Amino acid sequence: MKLSVVILNYNVRYFLELCLRSVEAATKDIDSEIIVVDNKSPDDSCAMVKELFPNVKLIENKENYGFSKGNNIGVASAKGEYLCILNPDTVVAEDTFIKIIAFADQQTNLGIVGCQLIDGRGKFLPESKRHIPTPKVALQKLIGNSKKYYDNNLAPNDIGKTEILVGAFMLLKQDVYKEVKGLDEDYFMYGEDVDLSYKVLKAGYDNYYYGKTSVIHYKGESTLKDKVYAKRFYGAMGIFYKKHYKKNILILAMVKIVLSIASKRKSLAKLEAPTVKETIVISETKEERLINKIQNSVSFQTHLDTISDGAQFILDVESFGYKAAIDFIKTYNTTKQNTYRIWVKSSNFILGSDSSVGRGEVVSF
Repeated sequence: MKLSVVILNYNVRYFLELCLRSVEAATKDIDSEIIVVDNKSPDDSCAMVKELFPNVKLIENKENYGFSKGNNIGVASAKGEYLCILNPDTVVAEDTFIKIIAFADQQTNLGIVGCQLIDGRGKFLPESKRHIPTPKVALQKLIGNSKKYYDNNLAPNDIGKTEILVGAFMLLKQDVYKEVKGLDEDYFMYGEDVDLSYKVLKAGYDNYYYGKTSVIHYKGESTLKDKVYAKRFYGAMGIFYKKHYKKNILILAMVKIVLSIASKRKSLAKLEAPTVKETIVISETKEERLINKIQNSVSFQTHLDTISDGAQFILDVESFGYKAAIDFIKTYNTTKQNTYRIWVKSSNFILGSDSSVGRGEVVSF
Protein backbone atom coordinates (compact mmCIF):
# COMPACT_ATOMS: atom_id res chain seq x y z
CA MET A 1 0.00 0.00 0.00
CA LYS A 2 1.31 3.43 -0.95
CA LEU A 3 -0.35 5.81 1.54
CA SER A 4 -2.02 5.85 4.94
CA VAL A 5 -3.78 9.07 5.90
CA VAL A 6 -4.09 9.35 9.68
CA ILE A 7 -6.59 11.91 11.00
CA LEU A 8 -6.88 12.51 14.73
CA ASN A 9 -10.27 13.96 15.62
CA TYR A 10 -11.69 15.64 18.66
CA ASN A 11 -15.13 17.20 18.62
CA VAL A 12 -15.14 18.77 15.14
CA ARG A 13 -17.75 16.60 13.45
CA TYR A 14 -18.59 18.83 10.46
CA PHE A 15 -15.01 19.83 9.75
CA LEU A 16 -14.06 16.14 9.91
CA GLU A 17 -16.76 15.25 7.40
CA LEU A 18 -15.55 17.89 4.96
CA CYS A 19 -11.97 16.77 5.46
CA LEU A 20 -12.86 13.13 4.80
CA ARG A 21 -14.79 14.00 1.66
CA SER A 22 -11.80 15.91 0.30
CA VAL A 23 -9.37 13.12 1.26
CA GLU A 24 -11.53 10.49 -0.41
CA ALA A 25 -11.50 12.56 -3.61
CA ALA A 26 -7.74 13.01 -3.34
CA THR A 27 -6.95 9.32 -2.81
CA LYS A 28 -9.32 7.65 -5.28
CA ASP A 29 -6.46 6.84 -7.69
CA ILE A 30 -3.92 5.93 -4.99
CA ASP A 31 -3.53 2.58 -3.23
CA SER A 32 -4.37 4.01 0.15
CA GLU A 33 -6.30 3.86 3.40
CA ILE A 34 -7.86 6.48 5.64
CA ILE A 35 -7.61 6.03 9.41
CA VAL A 36 -9.60 8.22 11.78
CA VAL A 37 -8.61 8.12 15.45
CA ASP A 38 -11.19 9.73 17.70
CA ASN A 39 -10.08 10.99 21.11
CA LYS A 40 -13.45 10.37 22.76
CA SER A 41 -15.32 13.27 21.15
CA PRO A 42 -18.53 14.30 22.94
CA ASP A 43 -20.22 15.05 19.60
CA ASP A 44 -21.44 12.52 17.02
CA SER A 45 -18.18 12.34 15.05
CA CYS A 46 -17.89 8.56 15.35
CA ALA A 47 -21.50 7.92 14.36
CA MET A 48 -21.02 10.15 11.33
CA VAL A 49 -17.90 8.30 10.20
CA LYS A 50 -19.62 4.92 10.55
CA GLU A 51 -22.65 6.07 8.59
CA LEU A 52 -21.06 8.12 5.80
CA PHE A 53 -17.58 6.61 5.45
CA PRO A 54 -17.85 2.84 5.89
CA ASN A 55 -14.47 2.26 4.22
CA VAL A 56 -12.64 4.49 6.70
CA LYS A 57 -10.92 2.66 9.53
CA LEU A 58 -12.23 4.18 12.76
CA ILE A 59 -10.40 3.82 16.06
CA GLU A 60 -12.41 5.03 19.06
CA ASN A 61 -10.20 5.85 22.02
CA LYS A 62 -11.66 5.49 25.48
CA GLU A 63 -10.19 8.81 26.57
CA ASN A 64 -8.56 11.91 25.13
CA TYR A 65 -4.93 10.88 24.79
CA GLY A 66 -3.78 14.10 23.16
CA PHE A 67 -2.23 14.69 19.74
CA SER A 68 0.93 12.59 19.93
CA LYS A 69 -0.44 9.41 21.46
CA GLY A 70 -3.63 9.60 19.40
CA ASN A 71 -1.68 9.79 16.15
CA ASN A 72 0.74 7.08 17.25
CA ILE A 73 -2.23 4.78 17.84
CA GLY A 74 -3.37 5.42 14.28
CA VAL A 75 0.09 4.87 12.82
CA ALA A 76 0.38 1.56 14.67
CA SER A 77 -2.37 0.13 12.45
CA ALA A 78 -1.22 1.83 9.22
CA LYS A 79 -0.07 -0.25 6.25
CA GLY A 80 1.14 2.46 3.86
CA GLU A 81 4.69 3.09 2.68
CA TYR A 82 3.93 6.77 3.30
CA LEU A 83 2.07 8.30 6.23
CA CYS A 84 0.23 11.58 6.15
CA ILE A 85 -0.55 13.09 9.53
CA LEU A 86 -3.51 15.33 8.77
CA ASN A 87 -5.66 17.61 10.93
CA PRO A 88 -9.45 17.12 10.76
CA ASP A 89 -9.99 20.84 10.11
CA THR A 90 -8.25 20.74 6.73
CA VAL A 91 -9.42 20.55 3.11
CA VAL A 92 -7.07 18.99 0.56
CA ALA A 93 -7.16 19.36 -3.22
CA GLU A 94 -7.82 16.41 -5.51
CA ASP A 95 -4.18 16.37 -6.64
CA THR A 96 -2.48 17.12 -3.30
CA PHE A 97 -1.31 13.59 -2.52
CA ILE A 98 -0.51 12.74 -6.14
CA LYS A 99 1.81 15.76 -6.43
CA ILE A 100 3.51 15.37 -3.07
CA ILE A 101 4.06 11.61 -3.38
CA ALA A 102 5.51 12.07 -6.88
CA PHE A 103 7.92 14.63 -5.40
CA ALA A 104 8.72 12.42 -2.41
CA ASP A 105 9.47 9.41 -4.63
CA GLN A 106 12.21 11.43 -6.35
CA GLN A 107 14.10 12.25 -3.14
CA THR A 108 16.97 10.10 -1.91
CA ASN A 109 17.16 11.27 1.70
CA LEU A 110 13.54 12.11 2.45
CA GLY A 111 12.43 13.21 5.87
CA ILE A 112 9.11 15.04 6.15
CA VAL A 113 7.27 16.90 3.39
CA GLY A 114 4.89 19.74 4.18
CA CYS A 115 2.77 21.85 1.87
CA GLN A 116 1.34 25.35 1.51
CA LEU A 117 -1.31 25.92 4.16
CA ILE A 118 -3.85 28.74 3.89
CA ASP A 119 -6.55 29.82 6.30
CA GLY A 120 -10.27 30.06 5.59
CA ARG A 121 -9.87 33.39 3.77
CA GLY A 122 -6.96 32.27 1.62
CA LYS A 123 -4.19 33.86 3.68
CA PHE A 124 -0.89 32.00 3.66
CA LEU A 125 0.01 30.50 7.04
CA PRO A 126 3.72 31.16 7.67
CA GLU A 127 4.07 28.20 10.05
CA SER A 128 3.95 26.03 6.91
CA LYS A 129 7.76 26.36 6.92
CA ARG A 130 9.85 27.31 9.92
CA HIS A 131 13.38 27.36 11.25
CA ILE A 132 14.48 25.43 14.30
CA PRO A 133 13.22 27.45 17.29
CA THR A 134 16.54 27.77 19.05
CA PRO A 135 16.27 29.61 22.37
CA LYS A 136 17.53 32.80 20.73
CA VAL A 137 15.02 32.56 17.85
CA ALA A 138 12.16 31.66 20.19
CA LEU A 139 12.92 34.52 22.58
CA GLN A 140 12.93 36.97 19.66
CA LYS A 141 9.55 35.67 18.53
CA LEU A 142 8.12 36.03 22.03
CA ILE A 143 8.97 39.74 21.98
CA GLY A 144 7.42 40.19 18.55
CA ASN A 145 10.28 39.54 16.11
CA SER A 146 9.36 36.46 14.06
CA LYS A 147 11.72 37.15 11.13
CA LYS A 148 14.03 34.24 11.96
CA TYR A 149 11.27 31.99 13.30
CA TYR A 150 9.59 31.48 9.92
CA ASP A 151 11.54 30.30 6.88
CA ASN A 152 11.41 33.35 4.65
CA ASN A 153 14.06 31.97 2.31
CA LEU A 154 11.28 30.12 0.49
CA ALA A 155 8.31 31.88 -1.09
CA PRO A 156 4.85 30.33 -0.52
CA ASN A 157 4.88 28.72 -4.00
CA ASP A 158 8.47 27.45 -3.80
CA ILE A 159 9.84 23.97 -3.29
CA GLY A 160 12.90 23.46 -1.14
CA LYS A 161 14.50 22.20 2.03
CA THR A 162 13.26 23.60 5.30
CA GLU A 163 13.68 22.61 8.92
CA ILE A 164 10.39 22.58 10.80
CA LEU A 165 6.97 21.65 9.43
CA VAL A 166 3.51 21.86 10.95
CA GLY A 167 1.50 18.93 12.30
CA ALA A 168 -1.62 19.88 10.36
CA PHE A 169 -0.05 18.21 7.29
CA MET A 170 3.05 16.05 7.44
CA LEU A 171 3.92 13.36 4.90
CA LEU A 172 6.81 10.97 5.51
CA LYS A 173 7.76 7.35 5.06
CA GLN A 174 6.49 5.03 7.76
CA ASP A 175 10.00 3.60 8.17
CA VAL A 176 11.35 7.05 9.05
CA TYR A 177 8.48 7.70 11.47
CA LYS A 178 9.25 4.45 13.30
CA GLU A 179 13.01 5.01 13.22
CA VAL A 180 12.65 8.25 15.21
CA LYS A 181 9.97 6.62 17.42
CA GLY A 182 7.12 8.74 16.10
CA LEU A 183 5.52 11.64 17.92
CA ASP A 184 6.81 12.12 21.44
CA GLU A 185 4.00 11.37 23.88
CA ASP A 186 5.42 13.70 26.51
CA TYR A 187 3.62 16.39 24.49
CA PHE A 188 -0.15 16.39 24.96
CA MET A 189 -0.80 19.11 22.39
CA TYR A 190 1.51 21.58 20.60
CA GLY A 191 5.25 21.31 20.12
CA GLU A 192 5.13 17.70 18.97
CA ASP A 193 5.44 18.70 15.30
CA VAL A 194 8.51 20.80 16.09
CA ASP A 195 9.97 17.90 18.02
CA LEU A 196 9.28 15.36 15.25
CA SER A 197 10.73 17.63 12.56
CA TYR A 198 13.84 18.17 14.69
CA LYS A 199 14.27 14.45 15.44
CA VAL A 200 14.06 13.64 11.73
CA LEU A 201 16.72 16.26 10.96
CA LYS A 202 18.98 14.91 13.70
CA ALA A 203 18.57 11.42 12.24
CA GLY A 204 20.17 12.74 9.05
CA TYR A 205 17.17 13.24 6.79
CA ASP A 206 16.09 16.30 4.81
CA ASN A 207 12.74 17.99 5.41
CA TYR A 208 11.03 19.69 2.48
CA TYR A 209 8.45 22.35 1.89
CA TYR A 210 6.35 21.71 -1.24
CA GLY A 211 4.49 24.87 -2.21
CA LYS A 212 2.85 23.65 -5.42
CA THR A 213 -0.30 22.47 -3.70
CA SER A 214 -2.45 24.35 -1.19
CA VAL A 215 -4.46 22.95 1.69
CA ILE A 216 -6.99 24.91 3.73
CA HIS A 217 -6.36 24.74 7.45
CA TYR A 218 -9.16 26.19 9.56
CA LYS A 219 -6.50 26.81 12.14
CA GLY A 220 -8.67 28.33 14.85
CA GLU A 221 -11.16 25.48 14.86
CA SER A 222 -9.27 22.66 16.54
CA THR A 223 -8.32 24.77 19.54
CA LEU A 224 -9.56 28.14 20.70
CA LYS A 225 -6.74 30.58 21.42
CA ASP A 226 -7.35 31.17 25.12
CA LYS A 227 -5.35 30.89 28.34
CA VAL A 228 -5.55 27.08 28.28
CA TYR A 229 -4.02 27.17 24.81
CA ALA A 230 -1.28 29.50 26.04
CA LYS A 231 -0.42 27.27 28.98
CA ARG A 232 -0.20 24.16 26.78
CA PHE A 233 1.70 25.88 23.98
CA TYR A 234 4.39 27.43 26.14
CA GLY A 235 4.50 24.33 28.31
CA ALA A 236 5.21 22.29 25.18
CA MET A 237 8.06 24.58 24.22
CA GLY A 238 9.46 24.09 27.71
CA ILE A 239 9.46 20.31 27.12
CA PHE A 240 11.25 20.81 23.81
CA TYR A 241 14.08 22.80 25.37
CA LYS A 242 14.48 20.38 28.27
CA LYS A 243 14.85 17.51 25.79
CA HIS A 244 17.15 19.13 23.27
CA TYR A 245 19.04 21.81 25.27
CA LYS A 246 19.37 20.03 28.60
CA LYS A 247 23.14 20.56 28.76
CA ASN A 248 22.84 24.34 28.87
CA ILE A 249 21.49 25.13 32.33
CA LEU A 250 21.67 28.91 31.88
CA ILE A 251 19.61 28.86 28.67
CA LEU A 252 17.03 26.58 30.27
CA ALA A 253 16.66 28.94 33.22
CA MET A 254 16.22 31.97 30.96
CA VAL A 255 13.72 30.14 28.73
CA LYS A 256 11.70 29.01 31.74
CA ILE A 257 11.32 32.57 33.01
CA VAL A 258 10.35 34.00 29.63
CA LEU A 259 7.89 31.19 28.86
CA SER A 260 6.24 31.66 32.23
CA ILE A 261 5.75 35.39 31.58
CA ALA A 262 4.53 34.80 28.02
CA SER A 263 1.99 32.15 29.00
CA LYS A 264 0.37 34.52 31.47
CA ARG A 265 0.16 37.37 28.98
CA LYS A 266 -1.38 35.38 26.15
CA SER A 267 -5.10 36.05 25.89
CA LEU A 268 -7.93 35.35 23.52
CA ALA A 269 -7.69 37.48 20.41
CA LYS A 270 -10.46 39.99 20.00
CA LEU A 271 -12.09 39.49 16.64
CA GLU A 272 -14.50 41.64 14.74
CA ALA A 273 -16.89 39.87 12.42
CA PRO A 274 -16.44 41.11 8.84
CA THR A 275 -19.33 43.00 7.29
CA VAL A 276 -21.03 40.98 4.57
CA LYS A 277 -22.51 43.20 1.86
CA GLU A 278 -23.97 40.35 -0.17
CA THR A 279 -23.89 36.58 -0.41
CA ILE A 280 -22.96 34.91 -3.68
CA VAL A 281 -23.68 31.20 -3.96
CA ILE A 282 -21.64 29.50 -6.66
CA SER A 283 -23.42 26.29 -7.60
CA GLU A 284 -25.03 24.50 -10.49
CA THR A 285 -28.29 24.26 -8.55
CA LYS A 286 -30.42 26.36 -6.22
CA GLU A 287 -31.80 25.12 -2.92
CA GLU A 288 -34.45 26.97 -0.95
CA ARG A 289 -33.24 25.44 2.30
CA LEU A 290 -29.90 27.16 1.82
CA ILE A 291 -31.48 30.49 0.88
CA ASN A 292 -33.68 30.37 3.98
CA LYS A 293 -30.58 30.06 6.18
CA ILE A 294 -28.91 33.17 4.78
CA GLN A 295 -30.08 36.53 6.09
CA ASN A 296 -28.59 38.97 3.57
CA SER A 297 -29.33 39.28 -0.13
CA VAL A 298 -28.41 36.20 -2.12
CA SER A 299 -27.46 35.72 -5.74
CA PHE A 300 -26.60 32.48 -7.53
CA GLN A 301 -23.78 32.03 -10.06
CA THR A 302 -22.76 28.95 -12.04
CA HIS A 303 -19.07 29.83 -12.46
CA LEU A 304 -16.02 30.51 -10.33
CA ASP A 305 -14.69 33.67 -11.92
CA THR A 306 -16.83 36.30 -10.20
CA ILE A 307 -14.89 39.01 -8.37
CA SER A 308 -16.66 41.09 -5.76
CA ASP A 309 -15.71 43.16 -2.72
CA GLY A 310 -17.11 42.54 0.75
CA ALA A 311 -19.08 39.49 -0.39
CA GLN A 312 -19.44 36.14 1.26
CA PHE A 313 -18.98 33.36 -1.29
CA ILE A 314 -20.64 30.01 -0.66
CA LEU A 315 -18.85 27.43 -2.82
CA ASP A 316 -20.58 24.21 -3.81
CA VAL A 317 -17.62 21.82 -3.78
CA GLU A 318 -19.73 18.94 -5.03
CA SER A 319 -20.28 20.87 -8.26
CA PHE A 320 -16.81 22.31 -8.80
CA GLY A 321 -14.40 20.24 -6.69
CA TYR A 322 -12.04 21.02 -3.83
CA LYS A 323 -9.06 22.23 -5.84
CA ALA A 324 -11.21 24.75 -7.72
CA ALA A 325 -12.65 26.04 -4.43
CA ILE A 326 -9.21 26.29 -2.81
CA ASP A 327 -7.76 28.11 -5.82
CA PHE A 328 -10.70 30.52 -5.88
CA ILE A 329 -10.30 31.38 -2.20
CA LYS A 330 -6.54 31.74 -2.56
CA THR A 331 -6.74 33.91 -5.69
CA TYR A 332 -8.93 36.65 -4.22
CA ASN A 333 -7.59 36.79 -0.66
CA THR A 334 -5.29 39.80 -1.08
CA THR A 335 -7.33 42.41 -2.96
CA LYS A 336 -10.89 41.88 -1.76
CA GLN A 337 -12.46 41.87 1.69
CA ASN A 338 -14.33 38.66 1.03
CA THR A 339 -15.22 35.71 3.22
CA TYR A 340 -15.80 32.13 2.13
CA ARG A 341 -17.94 29.17 3.06
CA ILE A 342 -17.84 25.67 1.67
CA TRP A 343 -21.20 24.06 0.99
CA VAL A 344 -21.45 20.29 1.36
CA LYS A 345 -24.70 19.96 -0.51
CA SER A 346 -25.43 16.27 0.06
CA SER A 347 -25.07 16.71 3.83
CA ASN A 348 -26.83 20.07 4.03
CA PHE A 349 -24.27 22.20 5.83
CA ILE A 350 -21.95 25.08 5.12
CA LEU A 351 -18.81 25.95 7.05
CA GLY A 352 -15.86 28.28 7.02
CA SER A 353 -13.70 30.54 9.14
CA ASP A 354 -12.90 34.24 8.90
CA SER A 355 -9.83 34.14 11.13
CA SER A 356 -6.94 31.81 11.91
CA VAL A 357 -7.34 32.45 15.65
CA GLY A 358 -11.09 32.15 16.17
CA ARG A 359 -13.74 29.48 15.97
CA GLY A 360 -15.09 28.53 12.59
CA GLU A 361 -18.74 28.77 11.70
CA VAL A 362 -20.99 25.84 10.84
CA VAL A 363 -24.56 26.22 9.60
CA SER A 364 -26.57 23.03 9.18
CA PHE A 365 -30.04 22.77 7.72
